[in-house]
Amino acid sequence: WDRAHPFRVLAHNGEINTLRGNRTWMAAREWLLKSDHWGGNIDDFRPIIRPGGSDSAALDNVADFLVSSGRSLPHVMMMLVPEAWVDDPAMSDAKKAFYEYHGCLIEPWDGPAALCFTDGRLIGATLDRNGLRPAKYVVTDTGLIVLASEFGVLELDPATIVEKGRLQPGKMFLVD
Repeated sequence: WDRAHPFRVLAHNGEINTLRGNRTWMAAREWLLKSDHWGGNIDDFRPIIRPGGSDSAALDNVADFLVSSGRSLPHVMMMLVPEAWVDDPAMSDAKKAFYEYHGCLIEPWDGPAALCFTDGRLIGATLDRNGLRPAKYVVTDTGLIVLASEFGVLELDPATIVEKGRLQPGKMFLVD
């Protein structure tokens, strides 16, 4: 049960192939963490990544810590699971600057992975930049939104579907 989904803020389908490096870098940096937000209580959060957890649990530990530190969950997910941005001529300079800045703070958590996440108000999903896991969505005229690995997980009247699609690599699907 200690490896069951969901965790505090996310669940995922796939695997994190960069896990060893992500764990190592987080452990190396966590002793440098300082924040007025936490004051003298930052030690209560160490280790950020709890020992013995799965790849999902490790990513959830980091995401939960970053959200608890004051960042929004979409911001955190963009930090941890960035788009392939370096050679993208269509991406804005501001967005590239966001990824470049955050790339200095934390390494990407690369899959193949489809991740679902929530903070209790927002709910969303993202694919890692490789996009090797399926994540398809349907929106109905009643406001029902279904995201799953395949279409057809629920029987829906086709006449009620106003939109359907596939989440693209590095992109985020977000519902407020």
